[in-house]
Amino acid sequence: MSVLYFLVPLALMLALGAVAAFYWAVRRGQFDDLDTPAVRILLDDDN
Repeated sequence: MSVLYFLVPLALMLALGAVAAFYWAVRRGQFDDLDTPAVRILLDDDN
């Protein structure tokens, strides 16, 4: 029973950290353009 007093707050802190990291990434524009990096290698021209 005493392990739950440690694991439940730890799980909540990890979940809060994951939500905060996702929010930070969205605010910084990490998910603005998801298509261009995937096709960038196809558009590379060697002269």
